[in-house]
Amino acid sequence: MAEKKKVLIIGGGVIGCAAAYYLARKGISATVIDKGAIGHGCSYGNAGWLVPAHSMPLPAPGALRQAAKWMLRRGSPLYIQPRPSIDMVSWLVRFLCNANETRYRSGARPLVGLAKRSLELIDSFVAGLSNGALDFRKNGLMYVCKTSAGLEHSLYELEIARDLGCDGEELSSEALLARNPILREPVKGGVYFAGQGQIEPLRFVEALAAEAKALGAEFLPQTEVFEIESKGSRIGAVLTTRGRIEADEFVLAAGSWTRAIAKTIRLRAPIEAGKGYALIYDDPVHMPDVPLLLVERKVAVTPRDGSIRCAGTMELAGMNEQITPMRVRAISRAMADYLHVSPTAEPSEVWRGLRPCTPDGLPMIGRPRKFDNLVLAAGHAMLGLTSSTGTGELVAELISGEKPLLDPRPFCPDRF
Repeated sequence: MAEKKKVLIIGGGVIGCAAAYYLARKGISATVIDKGAIGHGCSYGNAGWLVPAHSMPLPAPGALRQAAKWMLRRGSPLYIQPRPSIDMVSWLVRFLCNANETRYRSGARPLVGLAKRSLELIDSFVAGLSNGALDFRKNGLMYVCKTSAGLEHSLYELEIARDLGCDGEELSSEALLARNPILREPVKGGVYFAGQGQIEPLRFVEALAAEAKALGAEFLPQTEVFEIESKGSRIGAVLTTRGRIEADEFVLAAGSWTRAIAKTIRLRAPIEAGKGYALIYDDPVHMPDVPLLLVERKVAVTPRDGSIRCAGTMELAGMNEQITPMRVRAISRAMADYLHVSPTAEPSEVWRGLRPCTPDGLPMIGRPRKFDNLVLAAGHAMLGLTSSTGTGELVAELISGEKPLLDPRPFCPDRF
């Protein structure tokens, strides 16, 4: 019998809902709170990818040189908005210290392992549902390169992914064009990874929440935390806009808002918000048969039922949710350069969200030394959906006292 505990999860995105689901499966009562609607943060507008082969750390070798070039163009894949912030400067220094070959390869191993486990769990989860509305597919993932430099980096990722057990192959330009009529010539070549997946992200979060609720979990949307009560090494309760909530265990899974919440209890969580965008285009003339990564522009293209979703760019501008038109146009230009789409096509939806990024590219999952009854589960950057169920399972194992299936040490919150 599982020990009867009451768990409060702060954050109702895919990570928080996955944690609630796997806790509920162990018979542990969980309440999930979110300052907005459940699943309507980054879990709503991401690319919908489930891609172990693409689960690489954000700080890649050569990032400093590339970032210096991109900084001169506000419409580039990465833009860092200059601002007077000690936290931001500290984060950037750590990021650049991690942008080397050794740390990139060592970071890829736990990320790929977490993503593989997540894909296994999602496979099982979807198979157990009574309806097939999640649009879960495992058609693979294709990198599309227009330059020699882009192809060289893609082959570098292919080598790392293969070493970690992901099935992939190099594709010629002819093979790419034959496979996807939507691609616009010229292309240099690309990479194809078999067995990679996709899913409708909001529907998936809602399904996790529904299954968790059926097992006894409770969800409180529009509930914002403004203070945490703690004494010594224990947290006792949180004060919210809907009253005081007590619990035995607490999970902080608030995405980009995690740093600010952690500061209220003097806990360090070096997470920077990376603003990303997603555009929906309805009824394209051609539909890609697999998700595409437009390598040089860092844009993800996902085929959907009657539409395509194009997601990309990284804008480090603090907790700023304002839409920057130039960033939206950058994704539209990438579409026009790589794909046969109408030059006058307008997106039916434009979304932006703040993706939580740590300076080494690995999420923070585990118990910080400072508190005995707190688990952090945040900092997944663009890999939140890809790592969701593996993270939720790991959180449930830590709270239940079970030996984790995956080694949690690479994700230790105290590593910073």
